[in-house]
Amino acid sequence: MRIFSEAAERNKLPILDVLQTTLIHHTVVLEIGSGTGQHALFFASILGHLIWQPTEIPDNLPDLQTNCNNYSIPNLNKPIPLDVDDEPWSVPTVDTIFTANTLHIINWSQVCRIFKKVSSLLPYDGLFCAYGPFNVNGQFTSQSNARFDAELRMRNPESGIRDMKELVIQAEAQGLWLEADHPMPANNRLLVWRKLMQIK
Repeated sequence: MRIFSEAAERNKLPILDVLQTTLIHHTVVLEIGSGTGQHALFFASILGHLIWQPTEIPDNLPDLQTNCNNYSIPNLNKPIPLDVDDEPWSVPTVDTIFTANTLHIINWSQVCRIFKKVSSLLPYDGLFCAYGPFNVNGQFTSQSNARFDAELRMRNPESGIRDMKELVIQAEAQGLWLEADHPMPANNRLLVWRKLMQIK
């Protein structure tokens, strides 16, 4: 049975609107946590100038592979395993990294690790695009986000909606500067960081 995400189906068009202009001069995208593969399939099919590399944790990789194998898209690479805690990350050379609805699922140390790995993988001027719900100045942007955060923390106290200010601190420590904050439907945002400094 094909695994399907209603959320990915709803948000793919608003995200595409941003990626079409943001990634016009970029070539290879690593997607962290591709889930069902709906984003990878959709974006690769429309953004033909991009090579799209989907990834998933090993336990979830078979479902992603099954979904992607149902289509033949020349610029969509075969899904590969990737766990945030892997060392090293066995991924191709990329100039863009994209992730959707992951930073509130993983724990904070893993969020920090993502920024370190993103910085080490991206070249100068490379982009990191992160979609999802985010708090602003320590405040939830909606009651629905507050409820969602409570649900997340009930399942795992180490997960939860992240605050933009805390993410910016982590990013800047790794040479990544927040270039754009795109409001998205359903109280989500698409944040775009650009690598402007090499951290040793």
